[in-house]
Amino acid sequence: MTIQTLDRAPITRPKSATPWRRNSATKRISIVLAGTLPLVITIFTAQYFLLPGATALLTVFIPLQLVASALAAIKVGGRRGIPDAILTVVVLSLVSLVVIVLGSVLFNLARKGSHAISRQFLFYNSTYVTSSTSLDYGGVAHAVIGTFLIVGLAAVVTIPLGIGTGVFLTETRSRMRGPVRFISQAMSGLPSIVSGLFIFSFFAVAGFSVRGGWLGSLALLLLMLPTIARLSEEVLKLVPQDLRAAAMALGAPRNRAFFQVIFPAARSGMITAVLLGLARIVGETAPLLMTTVPTNGTNYNPFSGQISTLPTFIYKWIGAGSDFSVQRAWGAALVLMILVGTIFVLARIFGKQKF
Repeated sequence: MTIQTLDRAPITRPKSATPWRRNSATKRISIVLAGTLPLVITIFTAQYFLLPGATALLTVFIPLQLVASALAAIKVGGRRGIPDAILTVVVLSLVSLVVIVLGSVLFNLARKGSHAISRQFLFYNSTYVTSSTSLDYGGVAHAVIGTFLIVGLAAVVTIPLGIGTGVFLTETRSRMRGPVRFISQAMSGLPSIVSGLFIFSFFAVAGFSVRGGWLGSLALLLLMLPTIARLSEEVLKLVPQDLRAAAMALGAPRNRAFFQVIFPAARSGMITAVLLGLARIVGETAPLLMTTVPTNGTNYNPFSGQISTLPTFIYKWIGAGSDFSVQRAWGAALVLMILVGTIFVLARIFGKQKF
């Protein structure tokens, strides 16, 4: 009887078993040339024929990039790789175009708006300021205060109503869920000018009230409510059904199971929904032009008197015509962009945080 010993030598895989690890010099060269040659040819062509950037991008770079990517795909993976290569090029080209356009907007906004930013501009109002007044006088503080008052008043009403709508659509079995969901989806596509026109005609034209800050809050409420309601519904749908079943199996009432189990699990998503709803309305201009009367002074009462916001401040001074007024509008636009950016950053932070 013979005893066989085990062969403990390491098993080596053939190269054909791991084709994704093969990266030949020809493949690398083809990818590099497909990515650089169209750009180089486009730059020289645009300089020689004096083509604008957008024309050179659409007529020279994108066609050359598609051809170069197809040739590189044939060289690397055969004819089957052509559709994937073309799709990749198209997606990357569109993404690059969006990034370039957005980057140029943000760069110009920061460059032109920074000339107006100062302590005076941030902490003073524009009383006794005209279109020809220097930037050393007046500021945007009254518009910032008005923005917080109008948006805050809209948020006080909209946040519980929007979250309650999301809870109603997910946690109940009422027959009204279908109509409520339909109305919420329809309001999501409501144009902002229509919202302002509706509030203006219903209250101001009918004689119930004059234009003021609280009418602007009502107009913004119609825009903010569907955003919070739809996002709250989707967040609550993401809570696993096992949590609901476990809470009910322990004998907890339905309302107690929601407040102690379901809502804490969806809390970070709810906060994100609220912040995105605020970002949706903080820069709206058309509803406020229809429902409020801008002023250069500071008003702390949204229920009485004229009041200004950052969007209406920008609209007023951009049309004044002078260089100083345009610079004030650029500065206010930069302040508004910083405010919106802060809200989105907070949304990202709370969206990733677990409570």
